Amino acid sequence: MIISFASRAAAVAAVVMLSSALAASGAYAMGNEGPQPQPTTTPPPKADTKPDNKKAQEKPEDKKDKKSEQQFIDGYKAARAMLLGGEYERGIAAFHELDRDEHPDVANYLGYAHRKLGQYDQSKIWYEKALASDPKHTRTLQYYGMWHLEQGNRLKAQDHLERIEVICGAGCEDYRLLRDAIVEGKTSY
Repeated sequence: MIISFASRAAAVAAVVMLSSALAASGAYAMGNEGPQPQPTTTPPPKADTKPDNKKAQEKPEDKKDKKSEQQFIDGYKAARAMLLGGEYERGIAAFHELDRDEHPDVANYLGYAHRKLGQYDQSKIWYEKALASDPKHTRTLQYYGMWHLEQGNRLKAQDHLERIEVICGAGCEDYRLLRDAIVEGKTSY
């Protein structure tokens, strides 16, 4: 069967649109085991720069960055698994070893681990660091909302729920989990 160029282009466009919609909805952060990618701040190329062969442009640092990014993802997944397995101290240490405490997913899970250990002051610090890094990080808003519920501050938890709804809607997982915790007392985190 021969697939026309137009059909291929349409298929690629559909995939790109779906990916963009999922990224914009915050779906990536709602349960995937990997961290959300952070935007890069590389300057645009100069107007008078000629396009060269891509392999010739790739510098040794680029390969190092890619390798360290993969190491970060692998380490993140391992640290997250420790936390979800109840090994909070080990998970905290593993997250700190990544040397990316400013990453919102890392800071959020550090807050989660400290909360599970009953270290509420430390937990609050990490949740606030995560939100300072990414104010629209719905997983942090959900977990911090749970923190407020545990502290007896239902109104603040409701504020976090409203922020999540604005960001990803009432159908997203982070919204539903926090809503269930507020309305029905269900907690599953």
